[in-house]
Amino acid sequence: QLQLVESGGGLVQPGGALRLSCAASGYNAKYYGIGWFRQAPGQEREGPLCVISSDGSAACADSVKGRFTISRDSTKNTADLFMNRLKPEDTAVYYCAAVGDYRVVGGFIETHPFYWGQGTQVTVSS
Repeated sequence: QLQLVESGGGLVQPGGALRLSCAASGYNAKYYGIGWFRQAPGQEREGPLCVISSDGSAACADSVKGRFTISRDSTKNTADLFMNRLKPEDTAVYYCAAVGDYRVVGGFIETHPFYWGQGTQVTVSS
């Protein structure tokens, strides 16, 4: 069983930047990849937006590539999502998840989430 806790959400103006952090704890946490997903009001959960494996290989979906990046601190079992040039349509609850192996297909990332965090709200508005 893993526990994941997101932090760093908040209100940001369009064009601004935000860093979200995901802290994973529990048995074998360091062996899982971490993926970031989001769910906007009235929409289905989207993602993963970005994912980083236990060995540090990372990818972001085409929908956010160039604006979002992901990094991982394996010593702390944390994974950060760096979001730049934010748009109002980025407004959503952002979730991190412990995931398995991933692959990139047609600009999308495919993986299987095993454990979820509780989410953190990101609002992009002036």
